[in-house]
Amino acid sequence: MSTYQWRIDSPIGPIRIIQTNDAITALYLDAKTGHPQKEALNPTLCPESKTSLLALTVTQLDEYFQGKRKSFSIPLNPSGTPFQKKCWDMLLTIPYGQTRSYKEIAAAIGNEKACRAVGMANHRNPISILIPCHRVIGSNGALIGYGGGLPAKEYLLKLEGVL
Repeated sequence: MSTYQWRIDSPIGPIRIIQTNDAITALYLDAKTGHPQKEALNPTLCPESKTSLLALTVTQLDEYFQGKRKSFSIPLNPSGTPFQKKCWDMLLTIPYGQTRSYKEIAAAIGNEKACRAVGMANHRNPISILIPCHRVIGSNGALIGYGGGLPAKEYLLKLEGVL
């Protein structure tokens, strides 16, 4: 198994991107601590190397932050439970510039009462931005919960023209 990492600066702070084999497995906002999936990466086991996939990811993120890209075409392989993966797959269906409530996501995966579980799955999303958990809001339209912090969520939603 080959794992590499690359760090970039972005309008919402430093971002660390992790590639394992031929897919992106994590994208963390470094400025925030305490994210449940964020671990200290041993540079010996996970060296910094701008592979072609990491370079493509950086290019697409740059285009996104410039308002030139509305979707990503990057292979993703998040690690999580079957329920979490089902939630994350549903997040990938939320179009750029739109939001869904936790309740709508729960209903879409077949369990309308699983709003809190959907919220926890969102919180554990290891590939933020690319798997757009920032597009999930409260039923009342409130910006609640984002592992990268509410200012970053607000910035991303403004970038996409939602706010």
